[in-house]
Amino acid sequence: MSKVFSAHAVSVDGYITGRGARPGQGLGDGGTLFDWYSDGDTRSRVFDFFRLSEPSARVFDSLAGRVGAIVAGRTTYEDSEHFGGGSPHPDAPMFLVSHRPAPELTDRQTLCGTVEDAIAAAREAAGGKDVGLMGGGVLASALQAGLVDEIVLHQVPVLLGGGRSFFRELPSHVRLNLVEAVATPGVTHLHYSVA
Repeated sequence: MSKVFSAHAVSVDGYITGRGARPGQGLGDGGTLFDWYSDGDTRSRVFDFFRLSEPSARVFDSLAGRVGAIVAGRTTYEDSEHFGGGSPHPDAPMFLVSHRPAPELTDRQTLCGTVEDAIAAAREAAGGKDVGLMGGGVLASALQAGLVDEIVLHQVPVLLGGGRSFFRELPSHVRLNLVEAVATPGVTHLHYSVA
């Protein structure tokens, strides 16, 4: 069965956006979280416009190559300007978790009412590949439902001091096991399995 994982760039103080995140400026003032996408000379095999350091490209492409479908939350969807009618991944359909109608959806996007329904539909569409989660709310809901296998934090050495916290309030502790830690220029990749 395919795995469900989340991989996000995050500040040391736990933010996935800076202050002022909104449609058209999805990262608010937290753009530094993604400097590592363009600070190297190794082209990503999955996102060919990314130029990462060689070790970051290895980690990033390994994860991106696993993705067969994406599940995203409504806030991430809106702040990312509907992903331009596509998906945050070039080869994977996107499943939007929302209780509100989304008339602007395209044929690469599917509306689901719950994270459980979205993950089930994404697994079916993924064709044996894994399901990627986008957004802190989706991750919190999926953790609460016991549906997350792995969490990857691309931890950037910056303290944003505010913005959108990655891990929203969870109903209980979630134990993690470190699978791999890769320190690279501008970012440390921390790969955990959910215990």
